[in-house]
Amino acid sequence: MPDHLHALIGIDGQTSLAQLIRDYKRITAKIAGVGWQRNFFDHRLRHDESLAEKFAYICQNPVRAGLVRIEYNWPYIFIPDQQSRR
Repeated sequence: MPDHLHALIGIDGQTSLAQLIRDYKRITAKIAGVGWQRNFFDHRLRHDESLAEKFAYICQNPVRAGLVRIEYNWPYIFIPDQQSRR
C-alpha cells in the first residue's frame, strides 16, 4: 500500500515487538528515506483467527484499494523462502 505497511511477524516471548518495529523504521528511514508515523498498530492473532486468512486479507488490500486487479500483480510483497530457514 502506498501509505502504510502490513506485515505478519512471528516473534518469541522474549522479543519486544515495539523495539523490533522501532529498529525497522529507523533503518528503513536511514537507508531508503522512508517517513514513518510515530506509532504503529499491532494486532495479535486470536485463537479463532487463521494465519492463512490474515495473509489473504493483507494480500487483497491493494485489490480493494484499486491499485491492482489481482493480488499477484502487486510488486511490493516479500515472502521469505521457508527452505532457507532450515
